[in-house]
Amino acid sequence: MNESVLYEINLLKDFCNNVLLKVEVESENSEMITDSLICADLRGVKSHGIVRLPTYVERIEKGILDPKASMKFEKNAGAISLLNANNGFGQVAGYKAMKAAIDIARVYGIGMVGVKNSNHFGIASYYSMLALEEDMIGLVITHSSPAIAPYGTTKPLLGTNPLSIAVPADKQKPIVLDMSMSMVARGKIRYAALTGSKIPIGWGLDEDGNPTEDPNEALKGSLVPIGGVKGSALSLIIDILCGILTDSCLTGEVKTVTDMSGPARTGHMFCAINISSFIEADKFKQNVDSVISKIKAFPAVSDNIYMAGEIEYNLAKKRIAEGLPVEQDVINTLNALAQRYGVSKL
Repeated sequence: MNESVLYEINLLKDFCNNVLLKVEVESENSEMITDSLICADLRGVKSHGIVRLPTYVERIEKGILDPKASMKFEKNAGAISLLNANNGFGQVAGYKAMKAAIDIARVYGIGMVGVKNSNHFGIASYYSMLALEEDMIGLVITHSSPAIAPYGTTKPLLGTNPLSIAVPADKQKPIVLDMSMSMVARGKIRYAALTGSKIPIGWGLDEDGNPTEDPNEALKGSLVPIGGVKGSALSLIIDILCGILTDSCLTGEVKTVTDMSGPARTGHMFCAINISSFIEADKFKQNVDSVISKIKAFPAVSDNIYMAGEIEYNLAKKRIAEGLPVEQDVINTLNALAQRYGVSKL
């Protein structure tokens, strides 16, 4: 049985930082990467949490991810900017780009920053939520490696291409949408494969386009898009915005995080909307509260009515107080990494 062990958050942060420092990631950047990984685990998205650390290290070891990449804003045109990540960490590029979008939005009311030549950046909501601290709405999209077959075909070409939108509230919890264009993020299927678990029917298709419970068959085949043709179309649009518009790469050319044959060439897009450019921020947040209260006052089908991101918010709060559960097979993998680099084990 794959049991879990509870760890105090700071202990896990120290572990991740110590490993990253050993592979020549600068201290400031290491903290950005670690915060993103821990944020994913706190919010229950364990497929994008510390389980990713060994893969990132392997990419550095094989010379296909630059831990010391010099990132540069190549284009600045009013409310728009473009960051070349130069094959550095997606988390570092994402943090810098979202912060830049927020700064631009203070001046122009809206800021949009594209990123090219990047890598896997973890969970999209980590970046969209940065806007909440500034009374702004955050919007983040990224494309990813082929996982979804265009509607009507069986060969994967489109990415799961996550979208996150974070909306601040007043006394209510913020609304935080974080979704992929597939029924589930591919990371969840990869995690099921890692732990030897089955996946529910409706998540993935085998190479012949048949529904499967085997995560390995789904990874070789394709994932099911949300809403059929609608999810397929949305995925294509995100591919165009993140890949073609940023001059990063074309649809179907992004490499998966586990593909060690070369740089991923991932593109992202970050947008910050300054609420006060439209409406007084406090009034906006109070109105959001009113809408949330109205929805929650409706008769519930089950015990509770949750807004987007609310379950994750509650889970993160609980885990910060009580500790973060890490499954034993993940601990074993991380401890093997620690031993190689002379870092204290978990």
